[in-house]
Amino acid sequence: MTTKVILDTDIGSDIDDAVCLAYLLAQPACNLLGITTVTGEADKRAMLASTLCKIAGKDIPILPGTEKPLLIKARQPHAAQAAALAKWDHETTFPRGEAIEFLRQTIRANPGEIVLLGIGPMTNLALLFSVDPEIPSLLKSLVLMCGVFTRGESEREWNALNDPHATHIVYQAAVRQHRSIGLDVTTQVKMSSEQFKEKCTTPLLQPVLDFAQVWFQGSDTVTFHDPLAATTIFNDTICTFTPGDVTVELQQPELAGKTDWHPNSSQPRHEVALAVNQERFFEEYFSVF
Repeated sequence: MTTKVILDTDIGSDIDDAVCLAYLLAQPACNLLGITTVTGEADKRAMLASTLCKIAGKDIPILPGTEKPLLIKARQPHAAQAAALAKWDHETTFPRGEAIEFLRQTIRANPGEIVLLGIGPMTNLALLFSVDPEIPSLLKSLVLMCGVFTRGESEREWNALNDPHATHIVYQAAVRQHRSIGLDVTTQVKMSSEQFKEKCTTPLLQPVLDFAQVWFQGSDTVTFHDPLAATTIFNDTICTFTPGDVTVELQQPELAGKTDWHPNSSQPRHEVALAVNQERFFEEYFSVF
């Protein structure tokens, strides 16, 4: 049995998106139906995704999505890792302006079967749910790398704050399984750059390591934010999820996008990961390569 997955990603900024996509391409239980990209230079982000798909030998639809947040100024206008593209074979042309419709049609063609994995700012997903409000009810699951739920009163997570209004829309959506993997757990799974380099020995991880050279100019650590979210789709023993409700701050500009967690709700709409088995995660992640 395989699980149908669509990936919405801002690959090209933090290296964890590429690390995540490599896992999905290598995971034999994953039937990856498509990839949509989000935030600035969405075409270049699509090219980065194309590089990994070509190495994996898979012809997967890749569609550049929305580049700007719904209302606020863009915080992520560039895909820095695109600097490494010249070294790798990749597609250079993609359908324009079709990402939201692709998501809509693919989900409608597979009702109750698709896990929508969002590992970037929520703009594409918010537009999808706004254009076709029935879509959330047609998903098998919505899995997000988004938010921070039990740490500091003012701490915000990057995907949530990049488009807070979109984040609010996505958390209002009625999905049968609405899961969030936030900084509470993702910051517990990390490696030094040297450890990561030692692990990147298979062909599919070679371009990831090359993209990571750009990331390592500003950081000597790989934090597996997005890959952790992906592995929970295929191994339900990695994270422990707690039911409750998530609300998104919009009224205070300095806190816009802050995710507030209410675990004692009488009618919980969301599940939030509050514990992670680090050893089990790394075993799951590297086992597919």
